[in-house]
Amino acid sequence: MNEQESTAVVDWLHLAAPHARRIASICGGAMLLAQTGLLDGRRATTHWRLLETMQAQYPTIRVEGGPLYIQDGPIWTSGGVSSGFDLTLALVEDDYGFSLARDVAQDMVMYLRRPGGQLQFSRYNLSQSGSSGPISELQTWILQNLTADLCVEKLAEKVAMSPRNFTRVFTRDTGASPARYVTEARLAAARQLLEQTDDPLSVIAEKSGFGTSINLRRVFEKQLHLTPGEYRQRFHCRKMA
Repeated sequence: MNEQESTAVVDWLHLAAPHARRIASICGGAMLLAQTGLLDGRRATTHWRLLETMQAQYPTIRVEGGPLYIQDGPIWTSGGVSSGFDLTLALVEDDYGFSLARDVAQDMVMYLRRPGGQLQFSRYNLSQSGSSGPISELQTWILQNLTADLCVEKLAEKVAMSPRNFTRVFTRDTGASPARYVTEARLAAARQLLEQTDDPLSVIAEKSGFGTSINLRRVFEKQLHLTPGEYRQRFHCRKMA
């Protein structure tokens, strides 16, 4: 977007904002909101490459780089391009409730994410249980420990259950087996790293819990019918900009 186009959008926002119940931005769109002054004194986020720039240019904004998206009053802002999916689902949930948002996520072949204030690797909230308790807490722990040994036996120990009972309860509460959940969590972490970093595949494989680039490639080809390299070429943040 050139300077003339940016100015036109900012002018339109000035006119539209007083009549809007809610305003939302995705990725670098928060920079346009910042120009209007609508974010002054508010918490906000944007693409990680723009965080320092936003804070330097607009010191009255409380810029945060951790959350996927932030709601401050009627204004919602999200991080990178992929976080826009999470923001959109959060808006659906805010208006219509968890059940409908989950249905929409399933129709989009996505998973409804946890609240935006929670830091996660995952682009999706993998088979969210929708309730608090040991399984929900374990889901959070898994997302924070993707490089750990996440076999059924180890996970069952975390919640003081037998492997058989744990598998039954986990599948009942989330709709996915523990093994599937772990694979999807690691896959989503790898996808986000491919989208937002230039890390080599070996590093991404290690960070996401796959261990080796061979394992990473095998899962990508099976689940997405793309190699990690092809996925990065299509969805890297520079490609989407």
